[in-house]
Amino acid sequence: MYALEYTRQSNYEKSRDIYIKLFDETNKSEYLLKALRFSIQLKDFELVKELCEENMQITQNEYEDMYRIYIVALINLEEFDKALIEAKKLLKAHNNILNYELIGNVYYMKKEFYEAAEYLESAYSVNHNPSTLLSLVNILYSFINEKEKAISYLETHIRLQGCSIEVCTKLLAIYQEEQNMDGAISILKKTYNTFKAQENFNGMIKVYKLLIAYLEKKDINEAIAFLEKNHIDDLKLIDLYKRANRMDEALTLVKKVYKLNKNIDLLAQIAILEFESAKDKRKVLKSVIKKFEDVLVILDNHVYQNYLGYLLIDYNINVKKGLSLVEQALKKAPNNLAYIDSLAWGLYKQKRCKEAKKHMKHIVDTIGLQDDEIKHHWKKIQECGK
Repeated sequence: MYALEYTRQSNYEKSRDIYIKLFDETNKSEYLLKALRFSIQLKDFELVKELCEENMQITQNEYEDMYRIYIVALINLEEFDKALIEAKKLLKAHNNILNYELIGNVYYMKKEFYEAAEYLESAYSVNHNPSTLLSLVNILYSFINEKEKAISYLETHIRLQGCSIEVCTKLLAIYQEEQNMDGAISILKKTYNTFKAQENFNGMIKVYKLLIAYLEKKDINEAIAFLEKNHIDDLKLIDLYKRANRMDEALTLVKKVYKLNKNIDLLAQIAILEFESAKDKRKVLKSVIKKFEDVLVILDNHVYQNYLGYLLIDYNINVKKGLSLVEQALKKAPNNLAYIDSLAWGLYKQKRCKEAKKHMKHIVDTIGLQDDEIKHHWKKIQECGK
């Protein structure tokens, strides 16, 4: 009872000492085994070695378990040659997978990697244990340059046994190292689906962020297809639709999301998408302006201030108000060239040619005339006052 209470309190040293005393009094091997296991936890490997060597012949019922603990102690004491001899004796007496794996681990510690791989392959061929597989893969990939074989083991295990997190994580790390984007995407999808089946939402979110970054890099339409199928991030999907110039789909989705959550920022996105996707922009202009005005009653957002300001200027609806909005935007982002272009265009509309030329020249000197709208504004402003 005292030993159990000390164990509950995580006082393993006192628990160990009680079990040694019980073994001395009763000669029952189960007490010795418990003492040995606590000694391993306490990293008292010398004591483990001593107790095992003193009592190896007594504990026939638990001989294999004790012998295995003995070998673990020898490994930790870096007595690798002795550990290998004893491990082979154990395998001869008890021919099983645990002991094959133990010998593989001893060879690994001795840096005899080919021999280690041989024994671990034998163990894995029977137990299909992820831990055994990872030990084997580590040797194949990192120490004996059998990288393709290591990858094949991992891929086959995942195909036959499923995507355990530790195995999929290892294969993902290899794919990332080898810059195998398709492989990384495949594993991330499998890992995502594993977390989904487990209802591990934190895991899903972490994997999703990495997966969507890979998909965007490879093919934006593949990223879109994944999001459409899984319905996990509508705001990201809206952004991808816009980047892929799929404006009608972006507009449909943003309206749907806005209807659900009434996020005022989404109303501004609706306004932008309605305007940019319209064949006849003048037909939607009144509706778009009204939406921006509603947004700016609540949000002090320089992007939307500039957008509305430019519309008011460009379509000669209210140049004065448009300039005021652009100036508000520039107070928040004074170096934004798009906003400076809006300012120059507003000044041009008010026939303030000198000021317009000054601002427009700064833009042209900075980014040139590759943009058609910049080129058009520059041409018109240069003609101003002539």
